[in-house]
Amino acid sequence: MKQGFPAAGSRRCEEAEDTRELGALLGESLEAGDVVLLDGPLGAGKTTLTQGIARGMGVRGRVTSPTFTIAREHRHPQGGPSLIHVDAYRLLGEGPATDPVGALDALDLDSELDTAVVVAEWGEGLVEQLAGGYLLVRMDRTTAVEEDPDSEARIISWQRREGA
Repeated sequence: MKQGFPAAGSRRCEEAEDTRELGALLGESLEAGDVVLLDGPLGAGKTTLTQGIARGMGVRGRVTSPTFTIAREHRHPQGGPSLIHVDAYRLLGEGPATDPVGALDALDLDSELDTAVVVAEWGEGLVEQLAGGYLLVRMDRTTAVEEDPDSEARIISWQRREGA
């Protein structure tokens, strides 16, 4: 990661556009080889944050949830790093025969790290093995609602961590 985005922090995002703006700030600091893990319940704003990351990186393509495709690549128009957006939840599969590590290896994401940034929803405990370090982003949509049931706010916290 380039200088400019703090290694740890927290921000309250009142609306979806606030989440995209935070993502754009993060995206501007990302470089090839970076791994970002997004953790939070359904509807927490993981894909919304990724839309901002894509904006900040300047990559092409509409960013939507990769739930059914598992991974989507968004290329940079001038040769900058691509964004690979992964839904690691799908890698976990159903049943005891599922091999999430094997499924992750089959995506060959580690070979893409020379030219791409990987942003993985639901990736904690699985995707961090791709790189020596990663940014863990946790998205909390409960705290603000407990304070005000009409709130749409998310509290987004992040911390740089060393890989396994």
